[in-house]
Amino acid sequence: MAGGAGGATGRPPLTERRRAETRREIAEEAVRLFAAKGVAAVTAEDIASASGVSTRTLWRYFRSKEECVRPLLTTGLDLLTDRLRDSSGDHHSLAEAILSLQQDDDATPRLRALADLLRLCRDEPGLRAVWLEAHYDAEATFATMIADRTGRPAGDLAVRVEAGVLNTALRIGVEEWASRADRPGGASFAETVTRALRMVEGLGSSPPGGGLRSGGAGR
Repeated sequence: MAGGAGGATGRPPLTERRRAETRREIAEEAVRLFAAKGVAAVTAEDIASASGVSTRTLWRYFRSKEECVRPLLTTGLDLLTDRLRDSSGDHHSLAEAILSLQQDDDATPRLRALADLLRLCRDEPGLRAVWLEAHYDAEATFATMIADRTGRPAGDLAVRVEAGVLNTALRIGVEEWASRADRPGGASFAETVTRALRMVEGLGSSPPGGGLRSGGAGR
C-alpha cells in the first residue's frame, strides 16, 4: 500500500529529494570548474550556468561559491551518519558502520569524488574552510548519537569530548585516505578511517565513541 509523501516507504518527500539532487548537481559542476580553472577564476554565474540553474537559485542553496562543494565534502559524514541511524537498533559501532561502506556500491563514485575534492582543498583555503566547517557542524550530530545510545545529555562534557575526538579522528582519517586514494593498491576509505579511530581508542577512561559502540549507559 503506497504511503504519503515520505511516509510508509521511509523516503524523503519528492521535493526534498529533488532539492538534494539539485544541490549535488551544482556541487559536481562547481568541482569540475574549480579543478579546471582554479577557484579564483570561477564565478557563481559560471557555476549556475553549468548547472542549468539561475544565479538566484544558486544563492538560495549556498552562501558562497566555495560552499557549493559542501554536498560532496560531507559525503563521508553523510554516509556514516545515515548508516548509524539505520543501524541504531542493532547497536553497531562506528567502525562497523565504516567497514560496511566497503560493500556499498553506491558509495564508491561518491567517495571517489570526495577524494578528488579533498586534494583540491589542500591548495584552496576557501574550500578548506568549508571542509572544516562541515566537520564542526557534524560534532553536534555525533554528540546526539552518543547521548541517545548512552542515556546521557548531548551537552554533557564527556559526550562532547567523545564526539570531538571521533570527529577529529574521522577528519584526519579521511584526509589521509584522500591523499593516497589515487595510488595503486592504496588502503580503502573504510580501512584508513577505521585505523584512525583505533588509534584513539585507548584515550580517556573509556574508548572515544564508546556510546556509539553499545546501547547501554556509559561507565
